[in-house]
Amino acid sequence: MNKTRLEAFSDGVLAIIITIMILEIKVPHGVEFADLKPLIPKFLSYILSFIYVGIYWNNHHYLIHGLSKVNGKILWANLHLLFWLSLVPVSTGWMGEHNFSKAAMACYGIILLLCAIAYVILQKTVLDVEGKNSVLAKALGRDLKGKVSAVLYIVGIVTSFFNEWVSGASYFTVALLWLIPDKRIERAFTSKK
Repeated sequence: MNKTRLEAFSDGVLAIIITIMILEIKVPHGVEFADLKPLIPKFLSYILSFIYVGIYWNNHHYLIHGLSKVNGKILWANLHLLFWLSLVPVSTGWMGEHNFSKAAMACYGIILLLCAIAYVILQKTVLDVEGKNSVLAKALGRDLKGKVSAVLYIVGIVTSFFNEWVSGASYFTVALLWLIPDKRIERAFTSKK
C-alpha cells in the first residue's frame, strides 16, 4: 500500500476531529460581550485540544514521511491512534461545559495519555518495518520529550482529583513541549539527500 493513502485518511480524520470540537462551541443567545463569558471555558479547552490535535498531525506527518512502506500492522497501529484522538472532542466538550471539573480533567488526561501510548505504538511499529539502523530510528533517538510527556500526563491525571489548576498546568506544559515541531526526522532525511 502507498503511504499517501494512509496520510490522506489520517488527515481527514484529524480534520473531522477539529471540526467536531469547534461545533461544540455554540453561538451565544445574547447580543452583549458579557454573553460571551460562559463560553470562555469552552474556548480555552478548545484552544488546548486544537493545539494537541495539531501537534499529533504535525508529528504524524513527519513519522509517515520517513516511512518507506506500509503494512497491515502500521494500518492498525494508525487506526488505534486515530481512535484515541477521536475521543478528544468528548473530553474537550466535557471540560469546557463543566468548567474544568475534577472528573473532566482526569478524563482529559487519560485520553491524552492513551493518545501518547498509541503514538508510541505506531512509532514502534513503523520502526519495526524500517529497522533499528534506519535513518528514521536514528532521528527519533531515545525520545526524551515523549517520556517527559507521559510523566506529566500521569501527574495531571493524579492531581486532577486535588487541584484542577495543577492538572491543567501539566497538560499545558506538555503542549508547550511539543508546540515547536519535532524536526529530527525532517533534518535526518534532508541531510541524507
